[in-house]
Amino acid sequence: MSTFTRGSTSTSTGSTSDGKNGTMNATTTETNRRPRLSGMTWLVWRQHRAAFWTILAATALSVAWIVYQRGQLVDFLDGYGYPGKSLDEAGGRFQQYNDAFSFVSTGLQAIPILLGVFLGAPLIAGDLENGTAKLVAAQSMSRTRWLATKLALAGLVVVVSTGVLSAVFGWWWNPVKSEATAVMDWTSGAAFNTTGPVPVALTLFSVFGGVAIGVVLRRTLAAMVVTFGFTVVLQLVWGYFLLSLGNVVTVTTNKGVTGENVYPSLPHDAHEIDQSYVTGSGDLVSWGTCSESQTDAARQVCLDKADVVGWSVQYLPMSQMNAMQWFGASILFALTAGVVAFLFLGRKRLV
Repeated sequence: MSTFTRGSTSTSTGSTSDGKNGTMNATTTETNRRPRLSGMTWLVWRQHRAAFWTILAATALSVAWIVYQRGQLVDFLDGYGYPGKSLDEAGGRFQQYNDAFSFVSTGLQAIPILLGVFLGAPLIAGDLENGTAKLVAAQSMSRTRWLATKLALAGLVVVVSTGVLSAVFGWWWNPVKSEATAVMDWTSGAAFNTTGPVPVALTLFSVFGGVAIGVVLRRTLAAMVVTFGFTVVLQLVWGYFLLSLGNVVTVTTNKGVTGENVYPSLPHDAHEIDQSYVTGSGDLVSWGTCSESQTDAARQVCLDKADVVGWSVQYLPMSQMNAMQWFGASILFALTAGVVAFLFLGRKRLV
């Protein structure tokens, strides 16, 4: 006779006197050695399997579509003659690929909000509301282990799905990455928040923030509504401080401000932040100075009076994008760790 235990890696098998039973026992042992979820891990996965499988299935379908779109893009670029010819000259022929980038990036930017609301907020709030948390607390498993398993499985699904989507989307965008004017500005949320480590960090913070809100409010619907507001505000605040993650580069000239070749030459993929006039003493004045002058001669007289000698331009080069993303992601990971610490310190509320 065989003894079965969920997730067990071995069985005890009695002696057999015929080949048939021996074959059955060998098959049973082999089957029972397959890795399976057990205990609390199995319970949490089974409880949230619909949400987890939906996320993973949607990720797989999205990856397949992005792979197809990249193939179409590469075929177009090869036929068009890129990079020998600029995409600025492609006109409407490139528009369908631009629309595809916009469509997918919009969906990817919505992921932190969607997972925060529909995965994070109900993850524990639902158990607190319907009494499942009290049932778990009455068992031999500790609340700490229950909470850790919940957060670990949810976090694993989030990291896998967003990490894969980020990598594949970046792979799709990479052939035209330097064409900021034709495709996506690298400092915009459409590119910055959908590639590298940022999607993972932003989604984890949104989901675990939703979990914390659910623990405090203890009502699923209320937690989902508040989490929606939290994730939207998070996106807005993140977008506001995004450019401050980089080290601004300043370039100045002293060849005047009118005429040809007097404006500073910036890298092709640079994001211009600000521009000003620079005076002979090194002070900065608004580029609108003397704009009220009626004629070019009057304007030049005004500029000479203000001692304007050239331009001062501040910009961020695209070479900083990776460092900015990791710096921003590290801040989000630290905030997520703070939320997790809050959840474990307040685990007594999980009943």
